[in-house]
Amino acid sequence: MYKTTTLLLAALTALPAAAQLRQTSELTLQAANRLAGSAIDACARQGRSIVVSIVDRGGNLVALQRADGVGPHNTEASRRKAYTALSTRTATLELARGAQANPDARNLANLPELLLLGGGVPLLAGGQPVGAIGVAGGGGAVNDHACALAAIAAVPELDQAKP
Repeated sequence: MYKTTTLLLAALTALPAAAQLRQTSELTLQAANRLAGSAIDACARQGRSIVVSIVDRGGNLVALQRADGVGPHNTEASRRKAYTALSTRTATLELARGAQANPDARNLANLPELLLLGGGVPLLAGGQPVGAIGVAGGGGAVNDHACALAAIAAVPELDQAKP
C-alpha cells in the first residue's frame, strides 16, 4: 500500500511540471532563406535592391542576404528593423508612425537596438512569434515594408501580416 501511494503521489506531482511546457513552432534556416529570397525578388521586380535580415524568436540572426549595389549601412539597418519588430511584436512602420504621433512613445527611438523605421515585420505562426524580417535599402520605409509583406505572403506556414 505504501509503495502504491508513493508512486501515485510521484505521478501527481510530475503532472504540473509537464503542463507548464509550451509547444512552439521554430523558424528553420530553410524558411528564413525562402523569406529572404522572396523579399529580394519582390523588391527586384520594382527595380529596387535591398538587404534583408531574418531573426528567430530569440533575436538571433538566421539569414542575411544582400542584393548587389546596396549601401553598407543597410545591412545593420535591416537587422535592427527585424530585431525591433520581434522585440515590440509590431511592424516598425506602425511603430515609427505611432512614436511620431505619441510623445510618450518617442523615447523608444533612444533605445540602442531599436530602429523606428519601416521595413521590420514580426513573423507569427499560429499567433505565436517565431521571428521577424527586416528589409532596408528599398528606397524608403513604405517600400521596405511592402517587400517584407510580400516575403511573408510567399511562406504559407506563417500567419499573413496585415498591410
